[in-house]
Amino acid sequence: MAETDSAYAPHPLRTAGDVHFEALFKARFESIVARHPVFGTYLGLHEHDGQLADGSRAAMEDEIAETRAFVGRLEAIDAAGLSPYYALERELALLATRRQLFDDETHRMWDRRVSATDEIGDGIFLLFARGTRPLAERLPAIAARLEAAPRHIEEQKSRLGQRPPVRLWNEMELEAAEFVPSLFSEVVSAARTEVGDEHPLVRRLERAATLASSELESYAGWLRDQLGDATDDFALGGEAYDQLIALRAFDGLSTDDIVEIGEQQLAAQSEGRRLVAAEIDPGASERDVVDRVKSDHPADFETALDTYRRAMDESRQYVIDHDLATMPAGETLSVVATPEYLRNVIPFAAYFSPAKFDAGSVHEGLYIVTPSVNGEPGAMREHNYASIYNTSIHEAYPGHHQQLAAANEHPSLVRLLVDAPEFVEGWAMYCEQMMREEGFDTAPEHRLMMYTDAIWRACRIILDVKLHRRQMGVDEAIDFLVEQTGFERANAAAEVKRYTSTPSYQLSYLLGRVLLLRLRDDERSRLGDRFSLRRFHDALLSQGSLPISFQRRLLQAGE
Repeated sequence: MAETDSAYAPHPLRTAGDVHFEALFKARFESIVARHPVFGTYLGLHEHDGQLADGSRAAMEDEIAETRAFVGRLEAIDAAGLSPYYALERELALLATRRQLFDDETHRMWDRRVSATDEIGDGIFLLFARGTRPLAERLPAIAARLEAAPRHIEEQKSRLGQRPPVRLWNEMELEAAEFVPSLFSEVVSAARTEVGDEHPLVRRLERAATLASSELESYAGWLRDQLGDATDDFALGGEAYDQLIALRAFDGLSTDDIVEIGEQQLAAQSEGRRLVAAEIDPGASERDVVDRVKSDHPADFETALDTYRRAMDESRQYVIDHDLATMPAGETLSVVATPEYLRNVIPFAAYFSPAKFDAGSVHEGLYIVTPSVNGEPGAMREHNYASIYNTSIHEAYPGHHQQLAAANEHPSLVRLLVDAPEFVEGWAMYCEQMMREEGFDTAPEHRLMMYTDAIWRACRIILDVKLHRRQMGVDEAIDFLVEQTGFERANAAAEVKRYTSTPSYQLSYLLGRVLLLRLRDDERSRLGDRFSLRRFHDALLSQGSLPISFQRRLLQAGE
C-alpha cells in the first residue's frame, strides 16, 4: 500500500522480532483496507475510493477465517524477542483482533442484520462531505460507488437466512433505505453546480443515482418480506456479555462492578442537577427549571449551527489561553447538518475524525448536528444554548476533535485498529467536567445541562448492561431514559435502538470519565508537585486512542 509510506514512519525496529511483527501487521492492515474500501477512505487512503466492500456471507466467513489465523500468528510471536515498544504493540494487536473476532464470530450481528445502507451511505458521504480535495476530483469515485451499489445490495441479501433476523435492527435498515437516496440527490445537485449540468460526470451520476435508488426501493421490499421471520431477541446474553467486558481491558472491572458505577453515577449526577436547579430558581421544581433551560434555544436550525461554531471557537481559545493541552498544528473543524440517512441513529450530534493519511489535511474533522428525528416538532429544544456549549466541548475542543487529531500524529498502524471507546468517549466526557473545573462556561444553566448529559450517560451504563443481559426490554428502556433525562421521546427511542446493536459501547462514555478521573488522581498522588495538568493531558493524547488501562501503564513507565 504505497500511499501509507510517506505518512507512516514506524517506531525504530531494534530486534529481528520487531521487524517480523511490523511486516506481519502491515500486511494485515493492507488486507483490511482492501476488504473495506470505505474504511480506507475514512483514513485518507484513496486507492480503493471507487469501490464498495464485498457484502456477501462468503466474504464475511472468509474474513473471520483470516482474522482467526492472524490471531494465531500473533500468539506465536515470542514477546521476549521484541523491544518494549513492539511488545506493547503486540499486546494491542491481540486485544484489537480478539475483539474483532468476538464481534464477527460470537456476536455475529452481520448475519442477523443487513447493512447495505451503511456501506453505501458512508462510502458516498465521506467522499462528498470531506473537502480535502476539490469536489470535481472526488466525483468519479462517488459515481463508481453509486454504480457498485446494486451489486453490494445483492451480496448483502446472502447474509440473512441461517438465523432469524433481528426485527429492530432491520427496521432501522428499512428507515435508512428510505433516506439514503436524499444523499444521492445532494451529490447530483452539488455536481451540477461544480462542473455544469451538461458535464458527462453529471449524466453518469444521475444514471447511477437513479439505479441505486431503484435498487434500494426493491431492497426495502425484500427486507420487509424477511421481517416475517424476524425475532425480537437482540441481546447477547449474560455469558457472552461478560466475555465482551473482559475483552475490553477495563482495569479488571466486572460487569457487576460497571453496573454499580452506573447506579452510583446516576444518583450523584441527579443530585448535582437538583442542586443546580435550586440555585437557578429555588421556588421552581427541577423539571420546570430543566424545561425553562431547554426552551431557551435558537429560533431555527441554521442559527443553531452558527451557535455551535461560536461555542467550539470559544472553547478552543480557552484551551490555548489556559494552557490545558497542546493544540495539534493545522487542525480545522467543520460543522454541518447530519445527512438524513443518519438522523435516526444519530439523534443529537456526532464527530468524524480527521483522515490520517490525507496529505496536508490530517487534522480536518467533521462535526455533524442533527436537526430532528422524523421531523419531531420539539427537536430544537435539544439544541438549547446550554446544551450547545456542552456538546461542543465534547465533540470539538478539547474533546473528540482535539483528541483524535492528536492521535493521528502517532505513527502506529496498530493503534488505528484498537477499539477503546472508554478512552475516546471517556475523554470527551472528562473534558466536559474538566473545562468547568478550570473556569470555562460555568453559568448555572450550562452546568445544569452538563449534569443532564451526565445523567444520560449514567443511564447508558445501566441500559447497556440490562438490555444485553435481558433484564430490560426496549420499551421499558425508552421509558427509563425519558423519565431520567427528560429527552423528547423520539430522541430517546432513537438512542435505545442504537444501544441494542452496540453492546458495551454506550457504557464507555461515563465509565471512561470515571476511569480517567481516577487515573488523574493517581497521577497527582504519584507525582506530587511534579504533576502538571497540561503534561498529563498531552501524555494521554500523544499515545493514540488506547484503553485507559494501557494509558496507565505508559504513564507509570514514564513513556
